[in-house]
Parts: sequence; C-alpha cells; structure tokens
Amino acid sequence: ECVRGPVLRGTKEAEESFPDEGERREIGMRVADTLAAIHAVDPDAIGLGDLGRKEEYVARQLRRWHGQWEKSKTREVTAVDRVHERLAARIPAQQGVSLVHGDYRLDNMILSDSGEVAAVVDWELCTLGDPLADVGTLMAYWPERGEPALRFGEPANLAPGFPTRPELAARYAEASGRDLSELDFYLALGYWKLAIILEGVYARYVAGGYGKAGADPAGVEAFAHLVDRLAETAEAVEARG
Repeated sequence: ECVRGPVLRGTKEAEESFPDEGERREIGMRVADTLAAIHAVDPDAIGLGDLGRKEEYVARQLRRWHGQWEKSKTREVTAVDRVHERLAARIPAQQGVSLVHGDYRLDNMILSDSGEVAAVVDWELCTLGDPLADVGTLMAYWPERGEPALRFGEPANLAPGFPTRPELAARYAEASGRDLSELDFYLALGYWKLAIILEGVYARYVAGGYGKAGADPAGVEAFAHLVDRLAETAEAVEARG
C-alpha cells in the first residue's frame, strides 16, 4: 500500500521535517529499535523460512562481493583484497538466524509526521542470515560528526540531536539482547561492501553506462577516491577489531 511521509536523505530534510533536536534523537533510537524488531521476527513463523540459506551468511557475502569486485573493478585497490582475506579468516560465530534487510539505513525509511517509523523500504537484498551484518551496514551509513568524510553529501544523522554511533549500537544491543563485542568486524564488512558497490557505480560511469555527456568529471573521480577511502577505513577498522 502507499505510505506517505518524510524520507530523511540529508540534514536539510531532517532539520526541516523535525526542527526539534529531541525529536531527531528519538528518531535515531527508533532506527535501532526497528532493526531489533525486524531481527526478532521468526522467519519460519511468517512463511519465510525458505527465503535463503540460514547459515554461513558472512562467508557467502564475502565470496559474492569479492566476485563482484573482480568483475567491476577499474584498477587494483589492494586494500579490498587484504580486507577480504582478513575478514574471511576470522568470521565470528553467527548469533542466530534472522531476516537480513541488506541495506538498512535511515534513508530507507518512511517516517510519520510525528517521527514514528511508518515503513522500511528497499528490501531487494533481503535474505536470511546473520543479523549483525545489518548492524554493520547501518553503522557504515551512520557517520560520526567530525570524522573524515566517507560519504557524498550530508547524511541526515549529522543534523544535531541524532544519537552517535556508539549510542545507536548500545540501543540495538539493549533492544535485541545481542552481543556486539565483534561490531568492528561487521563495520569493516559494511565499509568493504560499500566500497565495492561504489566501484560498480564508478565503473558504469567510466564505461559510459550513465551517459558521459552530462557527467561532471570531478564528481565521477570522486567516486574512485571514495572507494579508496572506504577500503582503507575497512582495513583500519578490521585491524582495530
């Protein structure tokens, strides 16, 4: 059905739709609560038990996305290969099986005018697997204020009032009861996957897939630089973990 409401793609939309910082903080907390609620659903009980394989989710993701990297890369970025090897060598034990959204972030939500979560959208990557992969993806898309830019534009959560990444993680841990001691692994995985996704976008620009006539050369090259930074950050986070 049609769901109407604001989608917070940037700080401007966040500040215009929800001018009160307290409102924005509560929205951020609902992002964590909603993810915990999705992960609490029993796939078998709702007829989705055969949506995908339930075990070895991270190992399959590593194989899939590294294969995608090999197909789409326009140059060698050795950090991508190193992170793949290091993550593959120390995959944490999977904490149960849940629905995995695959692209869970604030701008994949439609909110109500009061700031409640009205809908979570963009489910085309949904499968079954490790719930903490969604947490890592969310954290990769939830930059901290003042950290080096690993994004295009100004994501909505940079507006004053939204919780920090540690606060978001703590809220999810409280709501879900899951152990987040290996969160750096999943954050590194999130950065690594995002680097590969953006390399695919960059490769299509280079090949003229989006039509080069109107493309800003500096903007296109910014994709390549962002891929490099994301891969390097994934490596640093993995080492920290």
